[in-house]
Amino acid sequence: MKKANYFIMLALLGSTTVMSQPNTDSISLFGNKNLSPVNVKVAEDDYLGKKSLKVTDSGANTEAKFVKIDTYDFKNGVIEIELSGKPAESSSEQARGFVGIAFRIAKDNSKFECFYLRPTNGRADDQVRRNHSAQYISFPDFPWFKLRKEFPEKYESYVDLVSGEWTKVRIEVKDDHAKLFVHGNLQPTLLVNDLKLGADHHGAVGLWIGPGTEAHFSNLRITKTD
Repeated sequence: MKKANYFIMLALLGSTTVMSQPNTDSISLFGNKNLSPVNVKVAEDDYLGKKSLKVTDSGANTEAKFVKIDTYDFKNGVIEIELSGKPAESSSEQARGFVGIAFRIAKDNSKFECFYLRPTNGRADDQVRRNHSAQYISFPDFPWFKLRKEFPEKYESYVDLVSGEWTKVRIEVKDDHAKLFVHGNLQPTLLVNDLKLGADHHGAVGLWIGPGTEAHFSNLRITKTD
């Protein structure tokens, strides 16, 4: 009997462990009524062998440009996606194909955290431009130019990128810490240990672009840990 009870306890513990594992959700980007464009234009597209959501700049003068997943409230966890960004044909010389992920977006879109890439910087001939390939911002109080001026090198980094090509991105968030991983690398491209909206902020996830960008997004997966 004692042996039987022992194995029953092991089985129960094992099942509890499995049940407590966080769930990963694959978020459909096609025909999803819970996607809301905010200062962007969207269309379903086939791009470089993948079914994708094409997102382009509407021209609004704001960093709040994203496709928002209305029903998803995110605080801590992992966001994974394949994305591509390049300057649109009508963009200015300053366009870099800015593309990334906004997270913890407030309901009124007034606040959010964001990691994004500057694809045309990845293989630029200018080393300074290369050093600005990956960026963290916090809207509205910490735009890229303020962070670069007040905290040089702290919130941006280099990563090899090719404009217009698919790039795998993974973001890990825990309280006021976040890590950006690119290309499936085991080491993060960029570390942020003081998310500006604080450890308790939560909100939606969004497919973010910058000015003058033509972007594509595919295979969005979100794992919430709390």
